[in-house]
Amino acid sequence: MKTLDFDYQLPESAIAQTPREPRDASRLLVLNRNTGELTHKIFYQIGDNLNPGDLLVLNQTRVIPARIYARKPTGGKIEILLLRKKDELTWECLIGGKGLTDGKTVKIENGPAVEIIRVMEGAERLVRFSEPIEPFFPKVGNVPLPPYIHESLDDPERYQTIYSRESGSAAAPTAGLHFTQNVLDELTAKGVKIAYLTLHVGLDTFAPVTEEDPGEHVIHSEWCQLSQATADAIHATKQAGGRVIAVGTTSVRTLESAGKELAPFAGPTSLFILPGYQFQVVDGMLTNFHLPKSTLIMLVSAFAGRKRILETYQTAINEGYRFYSFGDAMLIL
Repeated sequence: MKTLDFDYQLPESAIAQTPREPRDASRLLVLNRNTGELTHKIFYQIGDNLNPGDLLVLNQTRVIPARIYARKPTGGKIEILLLRKKDELTWECLIGGKGLTDGKTVKIENGPAVEIIRVMEGAERLVRFSEPIEPFFPKVGNVPLPPYIHESLDDPERYQTIYSRESGSAAAPTAGLHFTQNVLDELTAKGVKIAYLTLHVGLDTFAPVTEEDPGEHVIHSEWCQLSQATADAIHATKQAGGRVIAVGTTSVRTLESAGKELAPFAGPTSLFILPGYQFQVVDGMLTNFHLPKSTLIMLVSAFAGRKRILETYQTAINEGYRFYSFGDAMLIL
């Protein structure tokens, strides 16, 4: 298995630059992973492919305005992208700028001072704020849209799911962006169950695998939590013969990190799902279309087969589907 096995050619025009309005007007490509059959739908029709007793598991993380700007003592402007909170004052982050080594201090514009306490890999730094940064978010924080989105976002809430509750992500769990309250209400009325978990998304979600052998890639850990209530709902669904359908690769990683026993837990996961992985919990997944050579296209390939996924992606390109964070969705059953 090579990283190049997960490559494909995508026209730049296929990368969605803005979210579709309304949310549930996105297209939905339904893939039967056993037969390869494809069905083209609109997202609000998702209930056509779900049964009473199925369980949708949604990631309720909320994106923080993690992109902030600071000034060096010389006056030069730098960008700080918060990744992971370590304690009240300490964060792992990415910093763009030269000479930012251990012990250096910069000042957030209209905010606290920041000391660099450890240089990590590449542009990653461990920093300590002079006071908690969260109260300053409304004044200094900006939503960190992915690097392939070049249009500005008029409404920052369009990069949040409607059910986001737990702040901590550097990126949105994009499969959930398509849901409206009306869709959730219709699914509930049909007898589809809804449960929630949390995984705070890190920027590794956008990073292509650069190693020739994907097995050598080190995936960054992300904090996740599975509650007792959600674990109980999954057990009950399985026992009743229903399907557990993960909304987004983040939900997949959380559920599979819990494993077959599905004991509730909270902590980091570094689970990297590659073809050959035996899924323990997930029976179906809703996901967007992912970047070439990314850990995410490898995950969906593990679930539905690499050849089938690449063929499906080519069909989506031919049919004019929109790709990536603000793009259309795929339901794999």
